[in-house]
Amino acid sequence: MWQGAVVSIHLTARKAAPTREVAEVRAVPGRGLEGDRYFEAPAPDKEITLIEIESIEALNRDYRLQVSPGDARRQIVTRGAPLNHLVGREFQVGEVRLRGMRLCEPCDHLAGLTSVGIKPALVHRGGLRAQILTAGVIRPGDAVREAGS
Repeated sequence: MWQGAVVSIHLTARKAAPTREVAEVRAVPGRGLEGDRYFEAPAPDKEITLIEIESIEALNRDYRLQVSPGDARRQIVTRGAPLNHLVGREFQVGEVRLRGMRLCEPCDHLAGLTSVGIKPALVHRGGLRAQILTAGVIRPGDAVREAGS
């Protein structure tokens, strides 16, 4: 059994706009995160994205990049949560229940906004796309855990 935590939350209103760190965010099933770019054009695998801070720390260390958690362009940054193992599984982030949909592999858009080196650095550790199953507010410090635990 494991338990992680939310480290930070990052939203952006437009595709290429810089992210902004927020103190909390409301998750809405079928929509996404209020204030985020995908909220008005929802798709189940784009409702919420998560990334492990351990991946960001590793790419900065191993690839000598200078990428902040917001630069990774994932909305929820976690610590201690095995996100890759949550594809197809339900889990909790604070009071919000999510279902892992698929890995969030790095793309050319992310590389264009940060560094071309980020793409190889984040292969298979670029985070998780998830569907929001229950509404609620997510805050830094909230637990990330398996559903039912």
